[in-house]
Formats: sequence, structure tokens, C-alpha cells
Amino acid sequence: MNNQEPFIINIGRQLGSGGHIIGKQLAQDFGISFYDKELLDLAAQESGFNKKFFVRKDERKGFMKLLVSSFAPLLSSSEGPYNNQLSDESLFKFQSDAIRKAAAKSSCVFVGRCADYILRDNPRCVNIFITGNIEDRIARLCDRLNISPDEARKKIISGDEGRASYYNYYSAKTWGMADSYHLCINSSALGIEGTTEFVKSFIIKTLKL
Repeated sequence: MNNQEPFIINIGRQLGSGGHIIGKQLAQDFGISFYDKELLDLAAQESGFNKKFFVRKDERKGFMKLLVSSFAPLLSSSEGPYNNQLSDESLFKFQSDAIRKAAAKSSCVFVGRCADYILRDNPRCVNIFITGNIEDRIARLCDRLNISPDEARKKIISGDEGRASYYNYYSAKTWGMADSYHLCINSSALGIEGTTEFVKSFIIKTLKL
């Protein structure tokens, strides 16, 4: 499908819903690039600042100014244009620029980080939201992180709150609400593989691939 006009798949997801796995499999099936945590590397390259700046604020909302001089050990050798101070907004701008540049180069899958809003003017985007039953999400986190169900539940609540706050703050939409996406789907209904195939079919029909 590489001879098709470039297209973008944006995936929002609840923590533990399998959104990362589904996104990665879709990228493999379509033969296109995949960006989740990889976006932090792109943003670091875009800004000239160390990746640790972006990791600290990854999908977390706020406006807390960080004096670069206070974090001198974290800086890369090349300073970006924000050499006096870094704010959450400037970090978001760097990440947004990185997303736009990646999308302009080739077809790809973006997981989270407001990519659907950042690329809202791109007519070749399909925006998906993955949810899941809480029991399945807890079990997935317990298995992945080797933690107790109580710890997993706390991580899910905290993680979802952080993602929702971040998304709602930087976009003009509401995280997880149906009218913010082209398709919302519960991965517990069909399982990860079944959900991936369903979403893949939806994308093919929507973009006429």
C-alpha cells in the first residue's frame, strides 16, 4: 500500500486498552511508520533539547516554566530557540512540529499526544479511540508491569486522568468522547486481534485504500 497517497492513523487510548499494540500492528500491516514514545525522540531532534525534557511532561498538562539553567545537565550540545526557558507550551509546540513533519514525509500511525488535533486539517487522517473493560485493562497492566490489581487500577485512573487533562487542554475536543473521533471501539468486545482487523477494515473503507 506504499504506492497510495500518504495517510495518517491517529489512535487515542485508555491505559491498558491495547491501543499501543493495535497501533503497532496496524503500522506493520499497512507497511507504514509507527510513533508512540518514538515521538519524544522526534521532538528532541526538532528542538535540540534532551529527550528527558519531553519524557518528564509526556501527555501531562500544565504550564510550569522550567529554567533551562536549572537543568543544564539535561541539555544536549545544541540549544533550541527556547534557550532562556522551557514551558509546557513550548514543549508541546516542538512535539507538534515533529508530528507535522513526520506526517508530511510519509504515511504513519501516531499514538496519543493530540496528533489527531494537530493534524486536524489533513483530509487523509482517520482518528480512532480504543477503550476496554476495566477488568481486562487491569489484567493487561498486571501482566505487563508485574504489579497487583490494586496498583494497576490506580495506574489506570491516574493515567487516564492525565491523558484526558492533556488532550482537553491542548485540543478543542474532549478525550474519549465519540464526536472527537471517527471510530470508538471497545477492545474487550473482539479482543486485540479482532479489534485490529475491524479497525483495519474501517480504515481501508474510509480512506478507500
